[in-house]
Amino acid sequence: MSFALQSPVDETNDDWARTRDALLGRRISELGLTLGGTPIEPMVSKLYDELGAKGLRFRPPVYLSDEWGCPDGTARIGIPFYLADARLAKLEEEQASSVESERDIMRFLRHEAGHAFNYAYRLHERADWQTSFGRFSKPYRERYHADPFSRHYVRHILGWYAQKHPDEDFAETFAVWLTPGLDWRSVYHGWPALQKLEFVERIMDDLGDDVPPVPDASDDDLPVESMGYTVAEHYESSRERLPIEDPAYFDDDLRDILAERLEAPDAPLAGDFIRRHHRELVRRIAHWTGEAPSIVGDLIEHLAKRADTLRLTAPGREAATLIELTAFGTAVIMRYRYHRTKPASGSGRALRPSRLSAR
Repeated sequence: MSFALQSPVDETNDDWARTRDALLGRRISELGLTLGGTPIEPMVSKLYDELGAKGLRFRPPVYLSDEWGCPDGTARIGIPFYLADARLAKLEEEQASSVESERDIMRFLRHEAGHAFNYAYRLHERADWQTSFGRFSKPYRERYHADPFSRHYVRHILGWYAQKHPDEDFAETFAVWLTPGLDWRSVYHGWPALQKLEFVERIMDDLGDDVPPVPDASDDDLPVESMGYTVAEHYESSRERLPIEDPAYFDDDLRDILAERLEAPDAPLAGDFIRRHHRELVRRIAHWTGEAPSIVGDLIEHLAKRADTLRLTAPGREAATLIELTAFGTAVIMRYRYHRTKPASGSGRALRPSRLSAR
C-alpha cells in the first residue's frame, strides 16, 4: 500500500531509480527533515487533542528518529524519519514491503504516548502498577511467546503485543483507553484485562495538573540531526538475516507445494511466480508473525532460488498456490521466531511493531 498521506511520487522507473540511488547515498542528518508542514504534524495534534479530551495536560514531545519508540525510558516519542518525506516513504515501502498508514500511525502514537506517561510520571515504580502489570525490571524480549486466546491483555497492535513485557502491556492498555469512540468497557466486558483499563483510568485521574519536565533530545535519543550515516547504511544496519545453513533444507516442502517440471511443463516457472509475488508474500507473512520484513524476505528469496535450482513450476490456481506458500512461510518464520526467543541486551525499549500492521 502506498503512503497516501503525502503527495504521490510521480516518476518514471528510470527517474525513480536515480532518485532512489541519490537518497540511499545521502546522510540522514543532511536531508533537512522536520515534522513541521508534514502530514504527521496534524496527527500529532490529534494525539494531543485526545489527551486533552481525557483531562491530561502533559503533551509528550515528538521528534524524528530512526524508528518508533521512547528510547531508554525517555518521555518523548520518536517517529521514523521516512514519514516526513514522500520519497523516503516510497523507499521505505520498497525496503520493508510496506509503510505505515494513517491508522497505523495513530495506533503507534497512542501506544508511545502510554510509554511516555509511564516514564514521565515513573508510574512503573508504583506498587499498584506492578500488581496490575508485573515487574518493570523483567527481561525485555524482542521475540516472545504469546497466547492468542488470552483475555488478560488488550488487543491494539497486531501480534498480541501487550504480552511482550509489562511495559508494553501498560502502553497497549493506555492506547486502548485513549482511543476515541471506543467503548472499552463493553469490548472487554468479562475480561481480566478490563481491570487494567480501569486502573489506567484511575491513575490518569490522579495525575491532576502536574506536568513533569522533559529534557531536550540528546544524541543518545538519535534525533535526525544526529543520524550522520547514510540512508543505505540505516537499512543495512537494521537488516536481519535468516541463517539458512543447508540450501536444500526446504526442498521437500517446495516439491509438496509446487510441481516438477516434467509433471506440469506448461505451468509458470515457480521461481518467477514467487518473485512476482515477493512483496505480497513478505507483507502478509511479516504482518501476522510480527517478524522483520528482512527476515521474511530472505526466506522468500531463498525459496525462489531453490525453485529455480529444482526446476519447479507453479501449476493450478494462483490463489491456492499463494495460500500454501503464505501458510508455509508463516509456519517457518513462527518456528524460527520462537526458537530465538531470548532477552534483549539492556533494559531500554524501542517499539518496532510489524511494519505491515493494518495494511
